[in-house]
This record gives sequence, structure tokens and C-alpha cells, in this order.
Amino acid sequence: MKKNILMLLLFPFMMVSCNNTQTSDNQTMTINKKQKLEHLDWTKHSNIYEVNIRQYTVEGTFNAFDKHLDRLAKMGVDILWLMPISPIGEKNRKGSLGSYYSIKDYRGINPEFGTMEDFKNLVNHAHKLGMHLIIDWVANHTAWDHPWVKDHPEWYRHDSEGNIESPFDWTDVVALNYENHELWKAMANEMKFWLTNADIDGFRCDVAMLVKTEFWDSARVELDKVKPVFMLAEAELPEHHFHAFDMSYAWEMHHVFADVASGKKPATVLNDRIIQDRQLFNTDDYRMQFTTNHDENTWNGTEYEKMGDGAKIMAVLTFVIPGMPLIYSGQEAANKKRLRFFDKDTLNWDSIPLADFYKNLIDLKNENSALWNGDFGGSYLELPTNCPEHVFAFVREKDNNRVVFVGNMSDISQNIKISFGDFAGQYQDWFTKDNVEFIDTNDFVLEPWQYNIFVK
Repeated sequence: MKKNILMLLLFPFMMVSCNNTQTSDNQTMTINKKQKLEHLDWTKHSNIYEVNIRQYTVEGTFNAFDKHLDRLAKMGVDILWLMPISPIGEKNRKGSLGSYYSIKDYRGINPEFGTMEDFKNLVNHAHKLGMHLIIDWVANHTAWDHPWVKDHPEWYRHDSEGNIESPFDWTDVVALNYENHELWKAMANEMKFWLTNADIDGFRCDVAMLVKTEFWDSARVELDKVKPVFMLAEAELPEHHFHAFDMSYAWEMHHVFADVASGKKPATVLNDRIIQDRQLFNTDDYRMQFTTNHDENTWNGTEYEKMGDGAKIMAVLTFVIPGMPLIYSGQEAANKKRLRFFDKDTLNWDSIPLADFYKNLIDLKNENSALWNGDFGGSYLELPTNCPEHVFAFVREKDNNRVVFVGNMSDISQNIKISFGDFAGQYQDWFTKDNVEFIDTNDFVLEPWQYNIFVK
């Protein structure tokens, strides 16, 4: 969905969530005593890769994308997230092809992409390569020509004059009404269809904060009865993690990346945001870290537009700060164009210059348990420097594994001192494989946007 609307919606929810953790001891106790949602073992050091089927290849089909699976597996991709694959509504359609998020049939396949058999073959191929696959689920609204509009108008929101209404300015879709519990059962059944018929591994849930959390909680129970699933919420609400979702969007951190890279804010806000996030969420709540996604790319600009020469170091951060890193279609090809949303706009795969860059980062995360997701991973602590407004340094640690990040978050060379304290000792430079020794206080010279990662 459009990002500007999403953020306007998120802020009041986030403020309420913050207040809920602070207003009273009873409320804080309720949150802290939440039933623990057990993450699937295969997610413990996973990364996630968003697939835009329409724009991925000239053909824009499942079969054409299938030819990229071996390449992605070699790069180390774990979870494939496919943007909506359902038939797109024709009534009030936007553009020549319409929005992926205007769902005409929850159980159908968009003929633009291929057939159900093609999709099942794609899922099977991904599984054979050791990857998991989730699909984008749009529970908040449907297309105008979805059968429910005619058969179950009571499942939709109505305006003061009794007419079914669109949410916001999304005129190609109509809003569902989760005050009606019959809708809960119907929607959960539509989701279960994909588990039983295509063996997918879970769902990324669009604008999840616009749907009642109680629905998501109940749906998760029903889905897990069919198959244990992985759930990603397009939202930033702590309550989503209580029972329903494994992971949510780290939208605020994304904005911090952009603000620091563009010079609007000092590097100190990176640590501030991490601390705030860890206070608001439990340490076992997966948070999705990203420098771009389909909304950001289309509506707000590519990571290169927003972060310039800082785009690469921010991508590195998504792999080393607490959370699960996202790679969006074309990032490994250094895509620098905004992809159109309602029309065909194919990615260029003539060269893939950042494939090794991402593989190296994926290997780093896989091989160092300090960087794993949630409580599978380790602690986080910022390291003191003499120029914190430009330099960001921290250590992640779990058991006998330790990872140190040092980065110049500016376009100016920096002569810095970093205090290692109790973390002094022998390390290996992850990229050069050179052995290095750090004492209590160490001098570094970092060129613009230079970063180092040391492992122990």
C-alpha cells in the first residue's frame, strides 16, 4: 500500500503502544507476561527476499521467475515473500494492469502470472532448494468485483448513506468490516486454502494494523492447526507479536537510515532507535530491517535516491543490528529506478554486481549466532567513540560468539578512537580475513561511508 498513508496510521498506534508499556505497573506486567509465540527453528537466522513477480522478468510469470531460484539459493536467500498472486479486480482498476492489492478472488491465481500448477511447481522448487515461501495476504479490503460484495455486503464497511466504502483514497478497493465475526471464519478459511493446496509456509499481511488484532490472533491458531506458519505483519505494533505474528516492519528504523545517510540527523539516532525498539518490543520479537521495499521504491524513491552513497552501509546495518534483513527484488542488481505499480516495468538483470555483497552478508549472519533473530541471537551494546555524531560502533555477543561493527556514517573521512573495554582481544576482519588485536582504546581512520566488521 502507499507508504505515506501507512505511516500516518502507524504513528497513533505506536504512541498508544508506548503509553501502554509505561502508564501503569499493571499494564506493563500484562505485556511482559504475554504468552510466548514460539518461532519455527528454520527462522532463527533467516533473511527474507521480496519478489515482485510482475516486474521481475520480461514475461512476468511464475515460470520465468522460477529460473532465478537457483541463483537466489546460491546467494543464500532463505524466505521468499511473493507480492499478491491473486486475480486483480477490473472495476475501478488503476493503470493498465491494476494493483496487486485489489483482490478479486482469494483462492485464484492472477492469469498474468500463470496457473495454479505453475505456482505449486514454484513452491516445490523453492522447498527442494531449502527455501521457504510466503505470500502477501490482503485481509483489509477486496476489489469492487469480488463476489463477497454481492453475496455478503454485510462483511463490508458502509458510509453514513449506507454505501460500501473505500479505505482512504484507495478507490480501486472496498473496506472489509471485522466487526462481523462471520467474516473472520471466511477469511481464515481462504488463508488455510493456500496451506492445504499449495503448501506455502506463511503470510505477509498487508496493512495489518487496519484489521482487528483479535482476528489475527484467532487466525494464527487456525492456520497452525493445518501447518506451522511464519507470519509477517506490515505494521509496527507490539501487540501483534503476542499471539499472531513472528515479525513486524521496523519502519521507524528505515526512516532513521534515510535521515542519517542524507545528513539530516547524526549517527547517534541509530543507537537511540535500537534502544527504543528494544524497550517497546520484546527481544524475541522479530523486526524486519530494510533499506527499501515495493512501497518505498515506487512511492518514495529508491534507496539510492534517499540514501545516496550511504545506501550500502545502511544495507550492511540491516544484517548486523537486531532484526531480520529484507532484500527487495533488484537490490542485488543495484536497481536505481522506481518500479511502476500499476503497469509493466521490468527489472534489468544484465548484471548483478551486488550478488556477492549480499551473499557475504548472508554468510556473516548465518555463521555468527550473535546476529541471529530474536532470542536466538545475542545482546547489543554501543561502543563509545570520540565522534558519535559521525561514527556508529557496537558489539553483538552470544555465548562465545562476538561481532563488532564500526562504520563511518558520513561523507567525510574520520580519525576516531573507539573504547573496547572488556571487549578487547583478538578478532578476525570478516571481509579481509586478517587477524587483528584490539586493546582498551583503538585508533581508526575511516573513509566516507567505510565500514568494518570483526568477528571473534
